[in-house]
Amino acid sequence: QVQLQESGPGLVAPSQTLSLTCTVSGDSITTKYYYWTWIRQAPGKGLEWIGFMAFSGSAYYSPTLKRRTSISRDTSKNQFTLQLNSVTPEDTAVYFCARAPGRDGPHGEYDYWGQGTQVTVSS
Repeated sequence: QVQLQESGPGLVAPSQTLSLTCTVSGDSITTKYYYWTWIRQAPGKGLEWIGFMAFSGSAYYSPTLKRRTSISRDTSKNQFTLQLNSVTPEDTAVYFCARAPGRDGPHGEYDYWGQGTQVTVSS
């Protein structure tokens, strides 16, 4: 019943901002206790956690990406967004949005995923 769909440009120039939107249907992004998460996978590498927007409106980020990352939400559209500033070719990856459950916080498991969207950083 819950569906997540990533959208945004597939090509971003170096030094610019990567901006993606996750549109959620079947559940409100304000529902307790869920954490709306961005994850990426670069070519030949494993999954990397970027950060999440909690049901409460609080956002948390990976320490390695915190300086460049912002996650926000639009509750009227049931969407949450990712902005990653000052991108380089190392940011090229498939980007996923996903839902993490947990009354006491997320545990690293995800019950619903979007299909993922390829983002290439290149001039």
